[in-house]
Amino acid sequence: MELIVYLAGQIHDNWREDIKQQAADLKLPLTFVGPMTDHSRSDHIGEVILGKQENSILKDEAASAINNLRTEILLKKADVVIALFGEKYKQWNSAMDAATAVSLKKPLILVRPKQLHHPLKELANKAQVVVETPEQALQALAYIFES
Repeated sequence: MELIVYLAGQIHDNWREDIKQQAADLKLPLTFVGPMTDHSRSDHIGEVILGKQENSILKDEAASAINNLRTEILLKKADVVIALFGEKYKQWNSAMDAATAVSLKKPLILVRPKQLHHPLKELANKAQVVVETPEQALQALAYIFES
């Protein structure tokens, strides 16, 4: 059995690469997918595909349409979603991806520090598991494969 894991969360550090390496080290049968992590590519994809837009609002709208297509398809294919919330960045995309996972009835592992307990309490209540680190999320997935 292999699981497809959607990694939702901020794109400004290498947490995804760390979790992928840890999964490989543990020889877990996981395939990882997620949002476009090249910020420039994500911001400009609408104009790359649809052409130059008249203003920055239309540019954002075009990019968000293409990014939402990608997200919707990959979330639907995922077996489980890990949504990382940290303290440094605003996490609007993480919240949207996590809420979409809930609405699609995808199992959700919410990663958030204790300091974010209150603002994420409703989302945490909908998650299957709430942890404080990506490593703990991976340990929860590893448990699935124990015999």
